Amino acid sequence: MIQKRIAQWAVMAVAVPLAAAGARRLSHTLEARRGPTGVSRLLSKGADVLRPQQAKRRRRFF
Repeated sequence: MIQKRIAQWAVMAVAVPLAAAGARRLSHTLEARRGPTGVSRLLSKGADVLRPQQAKRRRRFF
């Protein structure tokens, strides 16, 4: 039971960031070729939902 949970966690720890990076890269590629479209904006928003960019995070103490 615990091994199954650890395996699921490990897959999610790898799969979610890879999916977000892939969606973001595909979005940038589409925008470079055809300009901003609904599909490219949707991919960017999906990538932000999966894994927000580091620059958008706020610092608490500094």
